[in-house]
Amino acid sequence: MEFFRIGRDIPFMRYARLFNAISIVTFLLAVVFLFTRGLHLSVEFTGGTVMEVAYSQPADLAQVRGTVAALGYGDVQVQNFGTARDVIIRLPVQQGKSSAQQSEQVLAALRSASPDVQLRRTEFVGPQVGDELARDGLYALAFVVVGIMIYLSMRFEWKYAVAGIIANLHDVVIILGFFALFQWEFSLSVLAAILAVLGYSVNESVVIFDRIRENFRRYRKMSTVEIINNSITANISRTIITHGSTQIMVLSMLLFGGETLHYFAVALTIGILFGIYSSVFVAAAIAMWLGIRREDLVKTGRKDGDPGDPNAGAVV
Repeated sequence: MEFFRIGRDIPFMRYARLFNAISIVTFLLAVVFLFTRGLHLSVEFTGGTVMEVAYSQPADLAQVRGTVAALGYGDVQVQNFGTARDVIIRLPVQQGKSSAQQSEQVLAALRSASPDVQLRRTEFVGPQVGDELARDGLYALAFVVVGIMIYLSMRFEWKYAVAGIIANLHDVVIILGFFALFQWEFSLSVLAAILAVLGYSVNESVVIFDRIRENFRRYRKMSTVEIINNSITANISRTIITHGSTQIMVLSMLLFGGETLHYFAVALTIGILFGIYSSVFVAAAIAMWLGIRREDLVKTGRKDGDPGDPNAGAVV
């Protein structure tokens, strides 16, 4: 399905050096922000108190969040748990207060606003659990990266594996850089969004790589640069449909999903935009500079032009 077809190839690779220079600067700035400002980790990673409360009517999360924030908890997480009447509250550690004291103070404030609220459970999440979650999250990220590299090496060729993984890491580091710069809360849902972005970005790269391989078979007289430009141009309509429809869904979560889905949707939005950019100007350009050739992608048992070659005689 195509909304439109572009008659002339767009010379993307003509601007590859410029955009990759911008990418390098952006990447380095993200690394600087990560080391100087660090990530603003949520309660799941740092430890804190988790409370589950229940209301007789559907809870007003904005009111609950405001009541708890008035007690001095700037990093409080409030979300529904199970039903609209059940609410889970995650409180960061406060110096000089135990978990029991925190829960009693919050419960008293909630009951002053809504006398029908009931405490279901309260528990303390220690820093050891937070360290374990952070470690497991890094393991998950590493396994995804290794899996993508193995997949691209088997599907295409090592040059594409290197180009694809650099583009994917480029997206991840820039997302983390945004969260470090603006000190947005980094939670497990944001980590899940980053893992989703990895798969989403590599999918776009694979589609372009597939078209490049197809065009290497089809067009014998085109140069590598012309093949890449033609492949990216031919995928523009598909890219607009796929990423546009996905971004509409993510935008709905960003605007109407509330605090619970806000940073999850923010991470996805950044990842989608940079995923398109990196697949075109980073992955394709690096593959070009690594010296991809028709022989790298088209592996047949016959020489070009043999009578048994199904592509023999194909011309531009």
